Amino acid sequence: MNADTRARLEIPESEYTLSFVRSPGPGGQNVNKVATACELRFPVGATTLLDDAARQRLRTLAGRRLTLLDEIVLEAHRHRSREANRRDAIGRLAVLIERAREVPKIRKPTRPTRGSRTRRLEGKRQRKDIKRLRSRPAFD
Repeated sequence: MNADTRARLEIPESEYTLSFVRSPGPGGQNVNKVATACELRFPVGATTLLDDAARQRLRTLAGRRLTLLDEIVLEAHRHRSREANRRDAIGRLAVLIERAREVPKIRKPTRPTRGSRTRRLEGKRQRKDIKRLRSRPAFD
């Protein structure tokens, strides 16, 4: 999911910190002189946007972007300008938070019906017969 395709969640600036660093990769003189890559740090434990269950889901969704200090670190360096990278990082954080807010549906285990079991076993019998007919006849 792209950060631009979802309805954006407004995250107060007090919830995260931004810093700008030099962008990795090729880019000529501009990449060596200007710090355009954005590094966003979001403290999960201190946020007021989520309840405890959603915080835990956010930690799971963050994966290796979560630090030992319980911060999510997002790096944005796709664009050439600071502003575009800042918007990209905040948008990606908004998508993560929106996904963490979604309560997963609890799966109710079901049992297969008698008809479905019968159809499955009938299919297995048919495949067994087809394979038996492909084999060479046994001579006694």
